[in-house]
Amino acid sequence: MRHGAGLGGRPSLSLAVQYACNSEALPSRAQVRRWAAAAAENVVQVTVRFVDAKEGKSLNCEFRGKDYATNVLSFSYAEDPVVGDLVLCVPVVLSEAREQRKAAAAHFAHMIVHGMLHLQGYDHEAGKCEAERMEMKERTVLARFGFADPY
Repeated sequence: MRHGAGLGGRPSLSLAVQYACNSEALPSRAQVRRWAAAAAENVVQVTVRFVDAKEGKSLNCEFRGKDYATNVLSFSYAEDPVVGDLVLCVPVVLSEAREQRKAAAAHFAHMIVHGMLHLQGYDHEAGKCEAERMEMKERTVLARFGFADPY
């Protein structure tokens, strides 16, 4: 059993969820926990924060130099155990879900899994092989919940 693993040797997850905006489409804390736990390969301490476009744009500008809101930002603070924050911009995620003709829950799940993998060292911008590895992991995790291939 890994250090900090839970029952059955599975990685443990310490999760906080913050709702800094309102939407009927927001996932419940229980949903966020299931999706994050399914993507956890290591011991993870994470805060997932749901924000509006103003906060999403501000954070993306401050930390990435991009003057627009993006779907998910991941902030990694430590690797062992993994400690980080995920910030999901609700209007962007909902807009993308509509554009991609998929349920909001499916896209929220994808963004949480995507962000969790980033916190654990996956990087789709590090080359084609790494992008394929990350996308395959996302597909595998999302399929457990009955969500279609997001790509």
